[in-house]
Amino acid sequence: MKKVFLSAITALLLFSCQNDQSESAGSETSALSRRACATQDVLEAQLKADPTLAIRMNQIEAFTNEQIIKGFSGRLVNGKIEIPVVVNVLYRTTAENISNTQIQSQIDVLNKDFNALNSDFNSVPTLFSGVKANVGITFVLDQVIRKSTTKSSWGTRDAMKKPNQGGIAPTSPTTKLNLWSCTIGGGILGYAQFPGGSSATDGVVIDPKYFGVSGSANAPYNLGRTGTHEVGHWMNLRHIWGDATCGSDLVSDTPTHNTANYGVPAYPHYSTCSGTPVEMTMNYMDYTDDAGMYMFSNGQKSRMAAIFVSGGPRAAFGI
Repeated sequence: MKKVFLSAITALLLFSCQNDQSESAGSETSALSRRACATQDVLEAQLKADPTLAIRMNQIEAFTNEQIIKGFSGRLVNGKIEIPVVVNVLYRTTAENISNTQIQSQIDVLNKDFNALNSDFNSVPTLFSGVKANVGITFVLDQVIRKSTTKSSWGTRDAMKKPNQGGIAPTSPTTKLNLWSCTIGGGILGYAQFPGGSSATDGVVIDPKYFGVSGSANAPYNLGRTGTHEVGHWMNLRHIWGDATCGSDLVSDTPTHNTANYGVPAYPHYSTCSGTPVEMTMNYMDYTDDAGMYMFSNGQKSRMAAIFVSGGPRAAFGI
């Protein structure tokens, strides 16, 4: 039985998803062979900056569990959520100044992945066919804001969201999802803020090399799934391995994973955790290549739905 308690040490405001860089790799494309996560420094910084963060996230977790247990009738049951998206582009080079076409391609991927319209949805193995989910959330591009910069990289301390540090402040973050496209540095693909964090920094950051499916999008992360993964975090989803060996993602219908998976694992891939379950490596919240992830589960859908219920941390969103 998976744990459903959120401790202070796992109450991460920020997930920073990055690539391991091979020292012997001869090019950027060959070096970007696997995702990895460097969250500890970010966790410590956020908890030091805001000691009440863990408390707020525990409250959100308790609210989420309460809604799921009582079988809430949220808007994802009775009607779709439509989320306006603001894209903030910070660029120094022409490649970083991603086109409207590339931006729209990311919105299109989100709409497919969150509505079970992705072409690889039917590739979900029979074992998981009973829990694969149509989340029922629609994304609409609201506006694109562009700003030239002299910075070559932005890091993971939210500088891109702060005008006094050369960034762009989020637009109406309590009612609009803000995405930032900028070179983060350190091989990092992107990161997201969980519900419960400050509205001044709320949203998702994606490196332009992994934004959408055209233009500067860079294989093996060129199918827009970095955006899907990070928006999943923004909607309160954890990594599927729970950021611990045989950890919990706080979802009941996802198998317990040893740790993150990379590349495109051959099916079936067995866990050595209790019960040796087949791992759901094709879940968007694993660390596989873009081509290897293509489903959310019903349990993950319930977690996402709970944040939009009246009293939930993102109840102001949607229609």
